[in-house]
Amino acid sequence: MTVNLLDFDQPKLVKFFTEQGEKTFRAKQLMRWMHHFGVHDFEQMTDIARPLRESLAATAEIRPPEVKLEQISDDGTRKWLIEAGGGNGIETVFIPEDERGTLCVSSQVGCALECTFCSTGRQGFNRNLTVAEIIGQLWVANKALGRDPKGDRIISNVVMMGMGEPLANFDNVVTALNIMLDDSAYGLSRRRVTVSTSGLVPAMDRLGDECPVALAVSLHAPNDKLRDEIVPINQKYPLKELMAACRRYLEKAPRDFVTFEYVMLDDVNDKLQHAQELLSLVQDVPCKFNLIPFNPFPDSGYRTSSSDNIHRFRDVLMRAGHIVTTRKTRGDDIDAACGQLAGQVQDKTRRVEKRVLIHHRQRQAVI
Repeated sequence: MTVNLLDFDQPKLVKFFTEQGEKTFRAKQLMRWMHHFGVHDFEQMTDIARPLRESLAATAEIRPPEVKLEQISDDGTRKWLIEAGGGNGIETVFIPEDERGTLCVSSQVGCALECTFCSTGRQGFNRNLTVAEIIGQLWVANKALGRDPKGDRIISNVVMMGMGEPLANFDNVVTALNIMLDDSAYGLSRRRVTVSTSGLVPAMDRLGDECPVALAVSLHAPNDKLRDEIVPINQKYPLKELMAACRRYLEKAPRDFVTFEYVMLDDVNDKLQHAQELLSLVQDVPCKFNLIPFNPFPDSGYRTSSSDNIHRFRDVLMRAGHIVTTRKTRGDDIDAACGQLAGQVQDKTRRVEKRVLIHHRQRQAVI
């Protein structure tokens, strides 16, 4: 059985070559060919001796994920639907900006956390992605985008904010992060790689110990009662524990602040009293805020906060001395905006089926 070498970071490649009686420097060579140059054919690896190339071809492969569909938005945002087997598909999004190019990477097929305002969460959960499927999204996007006139890669930043909860697929995500950071592969700065989490506290501590990168926390509510409803993982790791985990993480993080993401839901979490509660909640956590206008999807049950409400909410936070950005809606014409990624999920949690059954029972009770 052949192994997919995209699943291996450099230490695992060292082990792979050592077991074959090869020198350890072969790992660095192969990393450069696979990730720096984007080569998946061993025959093109000209500084590797032919007998080793033939041996690799017989026992291993470099198999990037297959792109099923590519879409380009009017604003230049690009989205790839990537094959994940068994009728499943994941989505990857590239967002071009003046000073950077950001790739939004998925970590799971679907998501098990059931945040109520998220299209991915509504679809249920199928499985974790492999390392090859995670890093393969960056591999595919680099191939498609090429380099700028100076020869630099178009992708300068990676955010683990696509489909899924990254820290629920901890080992595979961290291995993929190590490849992103490896100078023989993509050579990204820890400050330019961000992991977003809904608040898996033990995994946040592990990430700080094993691979500290920039951290974003999907907060979305300033008190436990409201967050229990819209971000159900809060029932397991409430806000007091989450804030403490953020403070611990900052002791090891490459940036001296946490980014709190806050989706703006009309008449749910966008009142001025919520902004004041938010200030009290984060008073001893160095942070900045990213306000995200809700991106509607069918049957979501939510509306987008008005521009006036978003501005008033922002002003409360800014007057208290916080840096606040309001995320521009990008790629919404191809459903590539934040919270809209849905892919194709064969739901092993039967969440959609259960929701339909509950809705049917509710209607029957009314009748």
